[in-house]
Amino acid sequence: MALERTLILAKPDAVQRRLVGRIVTRIEDKGLSLVGMKMLQVTPELSRQHYAEHVNKPFYPDLEAFITSGPVVAMVVEGPEAIAVMRTLMGKTNARESAPGTIRGDLGASRQMNLIHGSDGPEAAKREIATYFRENELVSAPGMLAAALWAKEEE
Repeated sequence: MALERTLILAKPDAVQRRLVGRIVTRIEDKGLSLVGMKMLQVTPELSRQHYAEHVNKPFYPDLEAFITSGPVVAMVVEGPEAIAVMRTLMGKTNARESAPGTIRGDLGASRQMNLIHGSDGPEAAKREIATYFRENELVSAPGMLAAALWAKEEE
């Protein structure tokens, strides 16, 4: 099993509520590594690029208004099965339906203002990471703790 990367966004509500540190802590506590992180303001153009598959859907204007309403913290997270691990850690899209112990279940109460975005598959992760980060902005440091976090065959 290879190490995987996924894009994670702490959305404007997470930034506004000052939850970014708690979200990062949850990611690191799970044993995943941050290999890229920056704060930025999503523009309407960037929103349309990121959510290209949703642009013509009726809910898109509200989605764009929300994601452009304040800064986000974009992160690239790396680890074994990072995409699935992060999606489990985030919880269901509707925070009111998310299980306790998940980021959304513990910290959120909304369907749309749900604190965090994570790539939903390998192709999406690759496209989304390239949307927010240049390759030279990602730093993969050999994990000194990897041996304590997962077996060698899981890398």
